[in-house]
Amino acid sequence: MSLAAYVQILARGQGRARSMTYDEAHAAMTGMLAPDADREAVGAILMLMRMKGETAEEIAGFATAVRTTLGDWPGSVPALDWPTYAAGRTRGLPWFLLSARLVADAGVPVLLHGWNSHQSTGASVRAALPRLGIGMAGSVQGAADRIGADGIAYLPLEHLSPGLMALLRLRDVLGLRSCVNTVCRMLNPAGASAAVQGVFHPPYRELQADAAQLMGLPRLTVLKGGGGEFEHHPAKDIAIFGLRDGQPWSGLSGRPVEAHQRLADAPAEPEALVEIWTGARSDAFAEAIVLSTASLALETAGVADPERVARDVWTARNRDLAA
Repeated sequence: MSLAAYVQILARGQGRARSMTYDEAHAAMTGMLAPDADREAVGAILMLMRMKGETAEEIAGFATAVRTTLGDWPGSVPALDWPTYAAGRTRGLPWFLLSARLVADAGVPVLLHGWNSHQSTGASVRAALPRLGIGMAGSVQGAADRIGADGIAYLPLEHLSPGLMALLRLRDVLGLRSCVNTVCRMLNPAGASAAVQGVFHPPYRELQADAAQLMGLPRLTVLKGGGGEFEHHPAKDIAIFGLRDGQPWSGLSGRPVEAHQRLADAPAEPEALVEIWTGARSDAFAEAIVLSTASLALETAGVADPERVARDVWTARNRDLAA
């Protein structure tokens, strides 16, 4: 399939170039995922979109095209989709993983899926998973099985969609981020009825909410979080955007603690994640990150009185982190 028509739409020149419609974006992504896709044309489309800025129709068309290639989810659908695709160069420990486990322990099954360019460090998302008893699946079926057994699983993008992973890795060639990062966040591969998403750049909050509405997602919360992940700063009342009952919604996160701290001021040693969960270490600010993030996620999933539920589950948590 030739991609020339989509390059032409984006690059005809001043006064003639335009954004793609939903249907055009769907067809373009279908072509970009094809084994014989021309890499030069793929790169041209991605960089032209970076230059002009993506639209909600383009992101929704791209994400829906990718989801079409995934097939049906092979098991019980998780209640909450939690993508993790931030580069993470400016963040500390991935406290949000403790929040995700807390949400799952509250009876809200969670699918984490992602790729993180900082995963070679000791504080990376993938390095933390086995310490926190969160299984990393080697396939879609494996993720579905783990969610059925444990209520939570992490599915790497390379196992979820190798084709989309290849497009994401074009950053290594092009030297720049592309809209593929946003598409990954929008996948919701299991078709959960609720999702949480983090962004680094604030304008993407509305973009992702608008795209999610086009895709028919009932409930979504998007915030500018730690390093671009869905992770709340408990000393800030952060603007949040998304959907409730499929309609645009916005609000404020609340400020559960009075402090003048950065997320990076929380403990930074990788072992601190385990120590905070097990109670071997106490840190009020780190616990506030975990609990405030979890309560936002629980509210997104439709849980009543989410702050109380988060606190109760944290107090009664099983401190044994064995997977």
